[in-house]
Amino acid sequence: MTDSAFVVVRPGALTTVQDLGRVGHAHLGVPRSGALDQPAHRLANRLVGNAEGAATLETTLTGCAVRLRRPATVAVTGAPCPVTVDGRPAAWGAAVRVAAGALLEAGAAAHGVRSYVAFDGGVEAEPVLGSRATDVLSGLGPAPLADGAVLRLGPPGRPAPGVDGVPHRGVAPELVLPVVLGPRDDWFTPAGLRTLTTGDFRVSAASNRIGLRTEGPSLERAKDGELASEGMALGALQVPPDGRPVLFLADHPTTGGYPVVGVVPEPYLAAAAQAVPGTPVRFTPLGRASWGPPARRNVAGGLSY
Repeated sequence: MTDSAFVVVRPGALTTVQDLGRVGHAHLGVPRSGALDQPAHRLANRLVGNAEGAATLETTLTGCAVRLRRPATVAVTGAPCPVTVDGRPAAWGAAVRVAAGALLEAGAAAHGVRSYVAFDGGVEAEPVLGSRATDVLSGLGPAPLADGAVLRLGPPGRPAPGVDGVPHRGVAPELVLPVVLGPRDDWFTPAGLRTLTTGDFRVSAASNRIGLRTEGPSLERAKDGELASEGMALGALQVPPDGRPVLFLADHPTTGGYPVVGVVPEPYLAAAAQAVPGTPVRFTPLGRASWGPPARRNVAGGLSY
């Protein structure tokens, strides 16, 4: 094993290697996968001078710790968390130089769910269908991090741009998700559709990289039975037999037989991926002409990035 690597000291609850995913393989039954909060992933790479598609580490709630075998410029973005180097505080949301042999730790998320750790040169892993992303549903890509695992780093590229820090987009008091109704909204009664847009939903603790599950009222069905399996898109809002919508995220199945009442446009999925269990969820109808970047609503009045 090359010295251009790091050793996993603490893998955390779930830390995976992610990039921009496998686009264009749904016909093979392969979902896109990739970083759930792509703006945060792209930002971490920019801070260390990488191309935005370089592989980073995506942590879940409890962070991770790694010991570097070569000097590296690193940056942690996404869910805010304490960052330390050999136990000393370091900057979150900024490029940090870490010496060979030092222990880099991204701590538990103070807000949100997923943090992103970028290294100059990126995390090297064997690409599968053009991507280094870990797909937890199909098992493609590198395994989630485990104690003692050694992962390679690519050669450092261009110098980091020297940005001192980045704006933080703040903490959303509720998750507001615009929905384009269809293709199976006719499987629900008018009362069921009103429930979708007025119901008191919350993020379920059963959510994962496959989908954001909700707790709350059930959507009333107009039709019994199930569909023949059909294609599922990223952002599909599928309604299983319990009537509570499930929002499909990056590792979602590519086919399914439960009706899809609507689709949440991709620009809004990063916020969904950072919503902790218990966060209120509000679905709002959206016409296709209104598709655009998410509103910059947050508690602290911080900026989106």
